[in-house]
Amino acid sequence: MKCYICAEEGKDSDAVAICIVCGMGLCREHAMREETESWEGGYPFPARKLKKSIPRILCPDCYEAFRS
Repeated sequence: MKCYICAEEGKDSDAVAICIVCGMGLCREHAMREETESWEGGYPFPARKLKKSIPRILCPDCYEAFRS
């Protein structure tokens, strides 16, 4: 699989990750790693934050959408 963004720019780069939101193939340059908090709890609350976070890989567009 090739990086979608690089292909749009006329480059030929292998994808090393896939955006967890949109499924776009991404090279190392375009893959954005974001740590996500993990919560445990049932219904009804209270919930508690777990000690470890979960990594997620996003494309630049989805990364910006989550940041705004």
